[in-house]
Amino acid sequence: MTSAIPVGDAYPYLRAASAGIRHHTRARAPRAERPASPADRVHLDVLHAHLTSLHQLLDQLADTTRPPHPAAGRHLATAHTRLWQATAAVHDAFHLLPVADAAPTGTECHPERLPEGPPVLTICQRHLAAGHVVRRKTTPADLNAPAPGHTTTCAQ
Repeated sequence: MTSAIPVGDAYPYLRAASAGIRHHTRARAPRAERPASPADRVHLDVLHAHLTSLHQLLDQLADTTRPPHPAAGRHLATAHTRLWQATAAVHDAFHLLPVADAAPTGTECHPERLPEGPPVLTICQRHLAAGHVVRRKTTPADLNAPAPGHTTTCAQ
């Protein structure tokens, strides 16, 4: 499938990020010699960082697109909200995974002494910072609304 939009050198970093995600997805695909492995906290932290960056980009695009093209701006704003819901779910999953057993001892690295705090807290700091932006622009009802066309009835 080819794009009708000429690619050229426009947005090379965004294309590189997309290519990186495609590569990572292919690399994690289960194979005969290697079964699929579950996500770990480091993996979800990196994914959360990517999602929050994408969330910020969608926020900017929605704000700048809305005045000249209101319908497109509304769709971008909806994508912005749905992406926040995905980001929050990744953050929640991160905290449900077990903590690695390896704790630094003796003369080893002491990440708890880092000025920004232990690395495990960076996901929370990032999430809180992004959450402030979300709460300024989105109502709780919008954040909790199901996606359009999504039915919430399940037999459990």
